[in-house]
Amino acid sequence: MTYVNRAVTDGPARFGFIVSKQVGGAVVRNTVRRRLKALCFESLEAVAPGSDVVIRALPSAASASFADLRTDVEKCLARRAAA
Repeated sequence: MTYVNRAVTDGPARFGFIVSKQVGGAVVRNTVRRRLKALCFESLEAVAPGSDVVIRALPSAASASFADLRTDVEKCLARRAAA
């Protein structure tokens, strides 16, 4: 799930991640968060400046491959936060 708030400022886009205990233990949650963080860094140019993006990881993210996560993040960002 992705939530986007278009801010009035022209600063860089900011990302936040919600990875609950339903995703898994601490190691799994941190792995999912690090993967999402890396994918958002790759997709930073596709997000409008000043946007606040919050990505909520669903439990299926724990077993998803990096390629699957990339596809999902790109699809969500294209839909919600296109420049």
